[in-house]
Amino acid sequence: MTRQHIVFLTGAGISAESGLATFRGKDGMWTNEEWVHLASTDALYNETQKCLDFYNWRRKHLAEVEPNVAHKIIAELEKEHKVTVITQNVDNLHERAGSTEVIHLHGELSKVCSMDNRTTCVKEYPLTTPIMVGDKAEDGSQLRPYIVMFGEYIDSMNVAIDIVSMADIFVVIGTSLKVYPAAGFINYAHHEVPKFVIDPGEMNQCTDLGFTHFKTTATEGMKMLLEAFKKL
Repeated sequence: MTRQHIVFLTGAGISAESGLATFRGKDGMWTNEEWVHLASTDALYNETQKCLDFYNWRRKHLAEVEPNVAHKIIAELEKEHKVTVITQNVDNLHERAGSTEVIHLHGELSKVCSMDNRTTCVKEYPLTTPIMVGDKAEDGSQLRPYIVMFGEYIDSMNVAIDIVSMADIFVVIGTSLKVYPAAGFINYAHHEVPKFVIDPGEMNQCTDLGFTHFKTTATEGMKMLLEAFKKL
């Protein structure tokens, strides 16, 4: 296969094999109403330390896990192709596996920002260092996780849509595609390019658009994808 621009859209399913919880599956994080509340702007502004503690717990857990084979195969593809990862995940496992072009739709647990403006004072912050009330961003405001919380707007949607529309190959991995606006990405891939979806569940919204469905885990699906690439 000649050098191609491969665009991946990844969700919680790719990180599940590293030990991180999914969000909207049977036992997903967002089945817990208290956690949904703690991930909201309401909690951030009215129960700030409880909100920060929730994210401190998630950040600490992220520090304890490692990228899996699926992450690493995606990163390896950069040796032969241009690869862009658009992820709904807030972990940094793609980067730790070696991917260099990653767009995080929902923010990053490994970074902090200003509570006055989520797009300012963004910087890396040690995952094992708790964020506490009283910790200040460079603009003097309260420090907060660089995360798109419930009630906030996704800033990178238009950039991501443009990238999907220009993909030579489009691959969806480990996302239920039940949440908009990210679920709409599958409609922006050019109808003539090869499209694949890797997920153990039914993905009729993809197969109806001509996606090849590897109905398995992210790791096994990525191995199958490499074989499929040899035939392109």
